[in-house]
Amino acid sequence: MSKVEIFDPSMCCSTGVCGPGVDPELLRVATMISGLEKLGKDITRHNLSEKPQAYVDNEAVNTTLMNEGADVLPITLVDGEVRKKSNYPTNDELLAWTGTSRSEITSSILEEKPASSGGCCCGGKKESSGCCN
Repeated sequence: MSKVEIFDPSMCCSTGVCGPGVDPELLRVATMISGLEKLGKDITRHNLSEKPQAYVDNEAVNTTLMNEGADVLPITLVDGEVRKKSNYPTNDELLAWTGTSRSEITSSILEEKPASSGGCCCGGKKESSGCCN
């Protein structure tokens, strides 16, 4: 089983449900990662606004950012090597890299508890605008 790390651009939250609109791509990635984590897969996601030191400490990510700029995010590493830049991995890529079958992930995702209706990722109270105060 490979170690997968995703280095996101700076954002409010990783689920895509903050603010007035939902980003379906972020929601897809968050759902897949949650399912893979439940299966015990070695997958980590870093958010630039929450853990900037991880971007500095990781030589492959740091070099890529220095050479190509922040527009190259998200960056996905598999066993420490850059495997994808500028886009999130597809479901098939995540399954292949983590050695997971479709039936395993489907079972894992179907067991997910419904998300809270709050949709707020910052721990504050959600205002009418959909943002946290």
